[in-house]
Amino acid sequence: MTELTRLSFSIEKSLLEQLEKLRKLSKYANRSEFIRDMIREQLVGRQWQDDRQTLGTITLLYNHHLHKLSEKLTDLQHDHHQSILVSTHVHLDKHLCAEVLLVKGRASRIRKLADLLRQQKGVLHAALSISSTGKTLA
Repeated sequence: MTELTRLSFSIEKSLLEQLEKLRKLSKYANRSEFIRDMIREQLVGRQWQDDRQTLGTITLLYNHHLHKLSEKLTDLQHDHHQSILVSTHVHLDKHLCAEVLLVKGRASRIRKLADLLRQQKGVLHAALSISSTGKTLA
């Protein structure tokens, strides 16, 4: 188990009250784990800002009937195959498809890929979810 260190710090009462509201809304049982996760969130954000090796997902929603859209999306994915670990394609109905790509690489490369996919005519929605390889979060 990881060695734990106890901290003591000062915080304004109004800020503590807001922290407690956030903790309860997030359904954390205790303040310590909530603060640990807030720190980890900041660390992940810093990895992306510093253009480090990262992990993420790109989620696409699009109409596959649009002329050559599926082909364009596939070509872009082949052009960036070194960043894509796996992809999943789901048929939502007769016209709409969802695709989720698990991606790994420098943050700038992943952002570029997400932007290129998002910019294709017929992509109704695209979202990039950022994460970490986990090496610096423990």
